[in-house]
Amino acid sequence: MPPKAKSRANSLIDSRIVYSESSFAELVIWQLPAALPGSRHRFKYRLAFVVDAQCVIRYDNESGKGDHRHVGARERAYTFIDVDQLVADFQRDIRRFQDENSHT
Repeated sequence: MPPKAKSRANSLIDSRIVYSESSFAELVIWQLPAALPGSRHRFKYRLAFVVDAQCVIRYDNESGKGDHRHVGARERAYTFIDVDQLVADFQRDIRRFQDENSHT
């Protein structure tokens, strides 16, 4: 019997969205063959919003730490529902940040 082929991670999203000369978002989402330690789903993600070369919002799920988000210096758990909801929540936080910092 031939050896079983290993399942591979599939890139779902790998994009950069430019908002202005000083701000952009990077979205990287992979579908994995198995869940990472600390997660109950098969996605690995890193979504970051950068303003003036500083990451002000980040959603990620590093291995062992599970799903969480950073807003400024605060880190909080994040409840992952699905990829569409993840992106929508990230975009909502970007809009909120922009509204609260419209003077910059």
